[in-house]
Amino acid sequence: MPLLARRGALAAATVALTLTAACSSSDAGSSSNPSASSSGSGSSAFQPQHKGGTLKLVAHAAAGSLDPQVNYTLQYWQLYQSMYDGLLAFKKVGGDRSFTVVPDLAAAMPKVSNGGRTYTFTLRKGVTFSNGKALTTDDVVASFERVFKVSSPTAGTFYNGIVGADACLKKPASCTLPKGVTGDAGANTVTVNLTAPDPEFAYKLAVPHASVVPKDSPAKDSGTKPLPTTGPYMAASYDPNRALKLVRNPHFKEWSREAQPQGYPDAIDYTFGQTVESEVTAVENGQADWMYDAPPADRLDEIGTKYASQAHVNPLTAFWYATLNVNMAPFDNKLARQAINWAVDRSAVVRLYGGTNLASPACTILPPGFPGHVDKCAYTKGGGTTWKAADLAKAKELVKRSGTAGQEVGIVVQDDDVNKSIGQYLQSLLTQLGYKATLKPLSGNIQFTYIQNTKNKVQLALTSWYQDYPAASDFLNVLLSCASFRPGSDSSINISGFCDKGVDARMRTALKTMQTDPAGANKQWGALDQDIMAESPVVPLINPKMIDFTSTRVGNYQFSKQFYMLVGQLWVK
Repeated sequence: MPLLARRGALAAATVALTLTAACSSSDAGSSSNPSASSSGSGSSAFQPQHKGGTLKLVAHAAAGSLDPQVNYTLQYWQLYQSMYDGLLAFKKVGGDRSFTVVPDLAAAMPKVSNGGRTYTFTLRKGVTFSNGKALTTDDVVASFERVFKVSSPTAGTFYNGIVGADACLKKPASCTLPKGVTGDAGANTVTVNLTAPDPEFAYKLAVPHASVVPKDSPAKDSGTKPLPTTGPYMAASYDPNRALKLVRNPHFKEWSREAQPQGYPDAIDYTFGQTVESEVTAVENGQADWMYDAPPADRLDEIGTKYASQAHVNPLTAFWYATLNVNMAPFDNKLARQAINWAVDRSAVVRLYGGTNLASPACTILPPGFPGHVDKCAYTKGGGTTWKAADLAKAKELVKRSGTAGQEVGIVVQDDDVNKSIGQYLQSLLTQLGYKATLKPLSGNIQFTYIQNTKNKVQLALTSWYQDYPAASDFLNVLLSCASFRPGSDSSINISGFCDKGVDARMRTALKTMQTDPAGANKQWGALDQDIMAESPVVPLINPKMIDFTSTRVGNYQFSKQFYMLVGQLWVK
């Protein structure tokens, strides 16, 4: 997912210890093999007595385009789980089982042939879009081509292995995949051909960028105009300055409770433009049922005591980080980039985020507990496996050696209190190092796309990344490969502009190794993580946890490790 600045953070130094008692439990022991489909029942049977009502969500800002093949934010990827479908899906359950891939618009897991290069899917019958049109093989084929036509952020990293994708990446507007994706209407099948085996391909088909939309969908970002859905909800209206309203898709019939369960609320109202203080108050008073942004520090004590049963705290496989533009001064100088990594006091950022109960210092790009992660900290005073302290003296020496002192640096952050507070800290730090630092807060509705576009000449940005699926490549390959850097595009997820041909070649080797030796591949990814950190295109800051604060009207809270709170499965009185 990822993306992103996916979620606001906490603004304080302390968190009430009682919050930890409200942590949501997660089940374990499930396979994370993307080609595995559990034979279990998945989530429990639908309980009609809880159907109905309007679920009220609030947020400081909207998340930009509503196009599922373009948007790359947790805020809307959560909603897409009950709106759009791909050939495959992650199981809609809580805990570790949520990493399991199951058939969605496909009637079964694909038949894989041709040495792992050909995937054949049989489509389910009777699936209808919210506009009343039946799903066909033509829609699926057109949707794969549209991924490239709209320059989806992951077109060059997730779907570049499809036969013909290279030409589509060069000329998106005229993309066709005659040998890559084909449909057989008579047999009701779709065949996808890859140039090489991809052990992560099933994962990539289960994220929103692979959503199937009608074949006549515009060949450009649909923006605020909702595209027809196949899931239980559709968008009735969307104004990113005010609100998003979801209502039931009248044509939806549950075909798989594991992949796309029927939703409980009759409507989902998402209101924007709130302050985090007003969001907390609204949830406490039952005027809202959930807040997207994390609660501010001055409200954590009351939430952790008076409202503890309504606070759900979950660990995340994610990291917050600063991007350093390797193609612009001063960060086109490696010594200057390394100086920032040595100088940042991660414990200070942890305090600004909300304290040690909600975050820990980050040393690496791959989060702890994630495939390929190695406990090693390249930028901590005294060295070691974990971060202990900054080394400001060493940082100042590196700045001096780089000859970049006195240069101007713009720091682009989201305009909520927490992002701004971390941005102010970074501004102060860069000033200490001898730079002329300026803070540039932007609305969360535009900041993420703004910092991706090279035309905006962003030198340093604060952002975050939350896994799309449990594989090391989803961090390293997606965030820092040459294919993810697209100058002049709002969908250039490699925000630092880091492109190292040698590193790219090693990434390709690791991806190939993954086909036969996952453990060996993860060792390769771990080494790549350390070597990329030596080049310092990013500054890992923290590994966060998440608070979901819900009203007393809400029941059936489930936390998917893949897509977080399952919005459509909430009961609301």
